[in-house]
Amino acid sequence: MAIATTDFQFAGITRCLIQEGLLTENDARIHSKEAQKNKTPLISYLVANKIVDSKTIASKASIEFGLPFFDLDAIDLRNLPMDLVSEKLIRNYHTLPLFTRGKTLFLAISDPTNIQALDDIKFQSRLHPETILVEEHKLLKAIEIALEAKDSTISALLDEDLENLDISGGDEDNAKSEISSDVDDAPIVRFVNKILLDAIKKGASDIHMEPYEKHFRIRFRADGMLYQVASPPSNIATRIVSRVKVMSKMDIAERRVPQDGRIKMTISKHRAIDFRVNTCPTLFGEKVVLRILDPNTARIGIEKLGFEPDQQELFLEAINKPYGLVLVTGPTGSGKTVSLYTGLNLLNSIDRNISTAEDPVEITVEGINQVNINPKAGLTFAGALRAFLRQDPDIIMVGEIRDLETADIAVKAAQTGHLVLSTLHTNDAPQTLNRLMLMGVAPFNIVSAVNLIMAQRLARRLCEYCKKPATFPGVVLKSAGFKEEELKTLQIFSPVGCEHCMNGYKGRVGVYQVMTLSDAMRSLILEGGNAMQLAEQAKSEGINDLRASALNKIRQGITSLEEIDRVTKE
Repeated sequence: MAIATTDFQFAGITRCLIQEGLLTENDARIHSKEAQKNKTPLISYLVANKIVDSKTIASKASIEFGLPFFDLDAIDLRNLPMDLVSEKLIRNYHTLPLFTRGKTLFLAISDPTNIQALDDIKFQSRLHPETILVEEHKLLKAIEIALEAKDSTISALLDEDLENLDISGGDEDNAKSEISSDVDDAPIVRFVNKILLDAIKKGASDIHMEPYEKHFRIRFRADGMLYQVASPPSNIATRIVSRVKVMSKMDIAERRVPQDGRIKMTISKHRAIDFRVNTCPTLFGEKVVLRILDPNTARIGIEKLGFEPDQQELFLEAINKPYGLVLVTGPTGSGKTVSLYTGLNLLNSIDRNISTAEDPVEITVEGINQVNINPKAGLTFAGALRAFLRQDPDIIMVGEIRDLETADIAVKAAQTGHLVLSTLHTNDAPQTLNRLMLMGVAPFNIVSAVNLIMAQRLARRLCEYCKKPATFPGVVLKSAGFKEEELKTLQIFSPVGCEHCMNGYKGRVGVYQVMTLSDAMRSLILEGGNAMQLAEQAKSEGINDLRASALNKIRQGITSLEEIDRVTKE
């Protein structure tokens, strides 16, 4: 996120923090440069990296600039005058309109020296802005809640609205059969629409509709785990499935073969959700799985992914290079696409030509040229890559490297002045290098093209409202990977469960192994080293494997030992 700033704009708060002994002059210079490098405001950088807490910054700035200090927890974020300031300005400048009084607009802001923000908001709103200081971390959270309340009318939908949602099917009209009246029945329409809306509200990634001999169940996948939400009568299962097939423009008469389709649900003028739909014939009827494709997932900031500070620095350094290959690896559902799009969002600017080839495109982003792979029509990853290279690209993202042909083209593109991002399905970073060699990519091409390899998993976050301290025997903690000397001071938390979460967890955090290629690693690759040798070399260079990174999440109180065992078990 680029912020137009100058040294003078940062001088006030920086000087205040130095005078209070919270930063040294040398640290202030270093952190300012890093913040500019990461394209983030200095205050956001300091708070995200836990250098200075947001409450301290806000209270000191309040005294320094003589501005009121306000707690955002005290207001209803769903009733703010959000239409007065565009979402772009709110996100770019980290500000939030609170209320108006006459011709004055009162703004929550964490950096009162950002004069450019006040000028732009004054020009857009035609009101005189007055600033109120708030804590940075509360401001970021409040912005998301307020924008969500503005863009989504889901929570306000009444039962009678459920029949009239703006829903359309995919691009291809495959519905060959007449829609029967029972499929179009109001109760069935309302029920299916409510299931879709509930899934969005609960942050689900998938909806499973599963017929069995004597019952029919519907499950949501949220935070990586499946749980049952409904069990409609089995005698209406066919009507529910047919309704979904009609919505996604499938042939409702065809029940013997799998079908694919899409649904587009318009929630408001600011927000639309896509569903990728697949049916599969089972013993007792068709199972339907809907993947929820929410464009908002592309807006997640890099500081929310879960990187350790050194890992984030390596990732940013790699994607900001003008050429080279960046690979993200992990199983299906490990967050690879979100990580890549977070990087692409940072790179997405008017002066760069960015193209992606995916199977299929799950996150749509304005300013990026996105292509759906269609093998049936002859459009493969390799074919799309060749086309991209004839279109003057700067950055290319390939959904997955599956074969030698795609790998060869990606490597050559990375060697000839293009930044290439892609994914592979391997367990960790060293195995990715081995996989490329087994595919047939020459070792000298690997060492000259690869900038960075990142393995990742997603672990559920402990609920901040109900997590509790837990005690484990020393032998269990040592077998988990903790060191003897840290056991006395180690604080571990376990899940409980409350009205704010699901079984003690809410949200997920990334666990990463971020590996660049050192000279020793390159030599080992050229000598034909195997995955075990590469892993040993990475360990000797101080590169945390997934387990070591996961243990840090336990030390920080972010997740539990049980969850880490689940996601990093070999």
